[in-house]
Amino acid sequence: MQSISFSNFATLLNNLKNTYHIFTPVKKGDQRFYKTYADFTDDIVIGEVRPVEPLKSFFSRAREIVARGFKPDIPHSQDKPFCIVGVKACDLKSFKVQDYVFKNHDYPDPFYIKTREDTLIISADCTLAIDTCFCLAAGIKPYPQEDFDINLSFLESGFTIECGSAKGQTIIKKYSSLFEEAQENKITNRNKQRNRVIKKVEENIKEHDTPYQDLFKNIIERNYESSIWDDQAKTCVECGACTAICPTCHCFLLYDQSNKKNMARLRAWDSCMIKDYARVAGGANPRPKLWMRLRNRFEKKFDFFPKVADVYACTGCGRCISTCPAKIDIRKVLKKLVENA
Repeated sequence: MQSISFSNFATLLNNLKNTYHIFTPVKKGDQRFYKTYADFTDDIVIGEVRPVEPLKSFFSRAREIVARGFKPDIPHSQDKPFCIVGVKACDLKSFKVQDYVFKNHDYPDPFYIKTREDTLIISADCTLAIDTCFCLAAGIKPYPQEDFDINLSFLESGFTIECGSAKGQTIIKKYSSLFEEAQENKITNRNKQRNRVIKKVEENIKEHDTPYQDLFKNIIERNYESSIWDDQAKTCVECGACTAICPTCHCFLLYDQSNKKNMARLRAWDSCMIKDYARVAGGANPRPKLWMRLRNRFEKKFDFFPKVADVYACTGCGRCISTCPAKIDIRKVLKKLVENA
């Protein structure tokens, strides 16, 4: 294992920005957001917790042109590949769902695949947990274990470094003068920090009585006609914020726009929580009631994906809890479903 000082890490990013369009998390108030990297400023936070934006926003844009003027190909719009710094384990799990949908399925998405292959992921351990974190209940540690190129563990003097891919190894080898072998005390401190954050997430889970995912099997089937769905949907305002902010939600809408000279086909994020989402051309709607659409969202995450991709499509990031204006808490819904199964 290797380590790197803060100043050397800043040097590394300054070198990488010649090749990559770098994004780093910055802190404003109590929130963290991704921002284009220019210099290593004081507001950059590599540790702490996940940013507000889900990782999917880099790989599947909220709105993008996918075809123009009936041409067979459309050039990829990025001038440089992305380098995303500070990615957390809860977001990395989303790759298992997003890859299944856009990369490893019947109709691969060339836009997604190219961005996925070109992007450099420099992930980072969480150094704290906020009230909405429940990653351990979703089968994830609060530190990355897979699907990264380089992982950073924040310490007082810099970072310890783990390499997760050939791409990451190439970077470390190319800039080897910036790294050094990690001393034993740094590895010990990293492990202590990881255990401290695990304890905090465990406290969250206990405080909110959140069930662990080994209890989720068949909870949707057993509660398919339950009154739980209607009860939970009563406060829902059908805004779609939960699906927009979720790192694993991936539904989209295709539509055409034209002017006098050109026509383009666009793709935009869609939400299964919106009434017209499942409506067909003749006007029929298989999910006309809001509670049906809420049930469908949970069914997709906790029944469909475990069956077809062997993964629960919830990462325990807690974004949907934070963003919901109706205060619908996924942990409480899961608790009711488990108790009622």
